[in-house]
Amino acid sequence: MRSALCSAQITQACGKSLVLCGSVRWCRHSRLLFLFLLLFVVFLAFCVASLNGLPVDKPAGLPRGSYVGQQSSDQLHRTEKFSLILQTFNRSDLLVKLLNHYSGIYQLSKIIVVWNNVGELPPVDMWRKYEPHPVPVHFIQQDQNRMRNRLQPFSEIDTEAVLILDDDILVSSSDVAFAFSIWQQFSDQIVGFVPRKHVLSKNGVYTYGSMELEPSPEDVWYSGHQYYSLVLIGAAFIHSKYLRMFVETVPEVIHNLIDETQNCDDLAFNVMVGKALGNRKPTGVYVRPRDMRNLEADAESGYKGMWHRADHMMERSYCLNRLAAEYGQLHLSYSKLEITQFGSMGCNK
Repeated sequence: MRSALCSAQITQACGKSLVLCGSVRWCRHSRLLFLFLLLFVVFLAFCVASLNGLPVDKPAGLPRGSYVGQQSSDQLHRTEKFSLILQTFNRSDLLVKLLNHYSGIYQLSKIIVVWNNVGELPPVDMWRKYEPHPVPVHFIQQDQNRMRNRLQPFSEIDTEAVLILDDDILVSSSDVAFAFSIWQQFSDQIVGFVPRKHVLSKNGVYTYGSMELEPSPEDVWYSGHQYYSLVLIGAAFIHSKYLRMFVETVPEVIHNLIDETQNCDDLAFNVMVGKALGNRKPTGVYVRPRDMRNLEADAESGYKGMWHRADHMMERSYCLNRLAAEYGQLHLSYSKLEITQFGSMGCNK
């Protein structure tokens, strides 16, 4: 009888304990549920305020008027787009054709036309007559017709990548887009469509030429003549930082040499990049274009480029020797790397 009573009392006590435990658990769950609902309501209110354009406090530490998403968008623009510098002289008809062609490239941010026709107005009115256009075009008039006018850190540039093109070259949109994707992998080098090379003779004199130029006897590492040490900037991607570097660090005597010859700014640019890289890698990467055309014959002005001059190649050899004397060395190294849309070939020295 006593044991049965005890069992009943224990059962009753345990039952009260279970009820009490259940109550405590329910209270805890209800608190968590209440906090979750409260957070959900706050989140909904934040979303509604944002959608309705109501002011929302920006995160601390960001500049006035900017948000995390906006900064990310700005950074993406700088890295995923490129600016185009197009220097022109006496080829207004070709210029309009090229502007129409290049402005449709998706990755292009803007076009900067370096107008070297001193005393003549650029075709701004003609361009504006047919607005809208896919990208902005900035016509920048120059007070002197100088080859190196294109190598300036223009304030209009808002991207890391800059494509520089001569005013008689038409490169297909697919080639431009492909070369840009290659530049993104080699952003500290010149990535372009026109390779050249230098050769050092036994008596210590440099010669400039194409990849078929007879090599130096001591250069026994290669197989055949198909290697290069320069990538010309008349059709090439560069990093925008190099434009400021060219203005601020290239010696004045080299600037004067370029003005004196109206030539060799691309050679000086290659040597500058090579020096900046510390001779650790070639200054340029050659991308073989599938469709690149010279439109010089189509120009109504009949103006012919300086490469038609009889002394053009000798003048560029002269520039190489002047550059070597100024810098103590050329800061150029050879490469056989050739990248096409079907793959790559070759190697670097």
